[in-house]
Amino acid sequence: MAQINGAEAAVRMLQAHDVTHVFGLCGDTSLPFYDALARLDHGITHVLTRDERHAAYMADSYARITGKPGICEGPSGGGATYILPGVVEANESSVALLSITSDVPVTARGRYPLTELDQKALFASLTKWNGVADHVAHIPDMFRKAFRTITTGRPGAAHIGLPYDLQKQLVDEGTVWAQAEHTRFPAFRTGPDADSVQAAAQALLSAKAPVFIAGGGVIISHACAELAFIAELLDAPVASTVSGHGAIADSHPLAVGVVGTNGGTDETREVVASADLVMFIGCRAGSTTTEHGAVPGRDARIVHIDVDPLAVGANYRFEAALVGDARACLQALYIELSTQLAGKARSTGAAQRLFAMRQKKRANFLQLARSTDRPIRPERVLAALQSVLAEDAIIAADPGTPCPYFSGHYEFNNTGRRLITNRAQGALGFSLAAAIGAWHASPSSQVVAAMGDGSFGFCVGELETLVRYGIPVKIIVFSNASYGWIKASQKSGYGQRYFSVDFSRTDHAAIARVYGIKAWTVSDPLEVDAAIRSAVLHDGPALVDVISQPLEESAVPVSQWMG
Repeated sequence: MAQINGAEAAVRMLQAHDVTHVFGLCGDTSLPFYDALARLDHGITHVLTRDERHAAYMADSYARITGKPGICEGPSGGGATYILPGVVEANESSVALLSITSDVPVTARGRYPLTELDQKALFASLTKWNGVADHVAHIPDMFRKAFRTITTGRPGAAHIGLPYDLQKQLVDEGTVWAQAEHTRFPAFRTGPDADSVQAAAQALLSAKAPVFIAGGGVIISHACAELAFIAELLDAPVASTVSGHGAIADSHPLAVGVVGTNGGTDETREVVASADLVMFIGCRAGSTTTEHGAVPGRDARIVHIDVDPLAVGANYRFEAALVGDARACLQALYIELSTQLAGKARSTGAAQRLFAMRQKKRANFLQLARSTDRPIRPERVLAALQSVLAEDAIIAADPGTPCPYFSGHYEFNNTGRRLITNRAQGALGFSLAAAIGAWHASPSSQVVAAMGDGSFGFCVGELETLVRYGIPVKIIVFSNASYGWIKASQKSGYGQRYFSVDFSRTDHAAIARVYGIKAWTVSDPLEVDAAIRSAVLHDGPALVDVISQPLEESAVPVSQWMG
């Protein structure tokens, strides 16, 4: 049987799993792997990043858009530690991601080689599965196990450590093969048992005013159509979490919008508060979505659907629960409900009530969006983007100003993953890398990275990546010279004792121009529309630096600062 080396086996295992993009950064211990990528004919595009964090964020975003596992890689030592933020974000966001890090030689373990650390222990609590190879023959099976793990059940992240010496040793080529089902996620759809379906249907039919809250699991499972079918059958409003924004089109008559502490408004909150039963679908019903258990209240009637049995019942006592893939569960539930209703849809007047609610919410937003106040209100920026971007545009939003504003007020009038934001860990500097990953996943789409100036400082190096690859991502920087989220929290909860949250204003447009990026600085609200339109129409990467209202002075939809 023909033999190949361990690095070649790793590349061939990626190829066998239909991998076409790998995001990463080179290092000494990765040299055999890079040499294999350089020599072999494999059809994989390697995207060289400027930071391992961003390699993982790109892979995460790529996976969210394509439904294929995202692949990132980095070297031993510092590379393994830098890649961690993106790995844990993907794992906690139920995104299939494989992180590959090279490692010191097996023969050097315990002899104090440069960059030695216990990678298996390092990744243990941050992944669904991880392993470091001890023998070259282990490499193909480790890749199969990693792909099997991240694409089944609740999707998540895996890690493989490849020691330098094993990458150069030989393994039988016949051990390289893959299971086709594990090239996408979810690989296998687990369905609910019949008794649970019946109980959930009975609970829903007994409610006069049920409300659905859809999480990211609905989008991951491609269950948007099934969600709409059940909502229309029961005439039930559908709200979403931040990660679930896109589970139902914002233009759908039964769409509520985002609810919770981050993006929820008084209008959307009232819809959930008035429900006599809430059904969570593909979300954990955590603190952000439920405003720390306040909406819905702890005594609410609950139906919970999730692929993770540990999420069901973690925060609310449920009346009925379905454990399984969101699409499989909704399909089974729709059949049961249709049978009991004899195919006749209910009419509760929900669409008329929601129309009035959305009109009121939109009017409040547009009043602020038309403001000529200085510094510029974020609402004006969102309205300008909404007027010029295509309906299938993808927006990657960082924490701080962008996440609550885009989740709360930007209208995504089609279903699917159009808003990408890192709601699991909330690290700054996510959006630019996420936008790059999204563009590689869907190069025909308009892609926007929205960030605060705090986040800009975390990711500025990736501007070079944009230029090197000619990626036409548009960057919006909300520039208020502070870590605004923390400053707003100091205002609301700590008597306006602002401490160590302000920094010097940066000329982000000048920095972008040095990298070769077309850029504008806008301080006059009357110039916002023209600058954003020019940036969007520009055929390369572009940046608009908006001198914006401080977050602590804004009408940002974050419940802890409102009222």
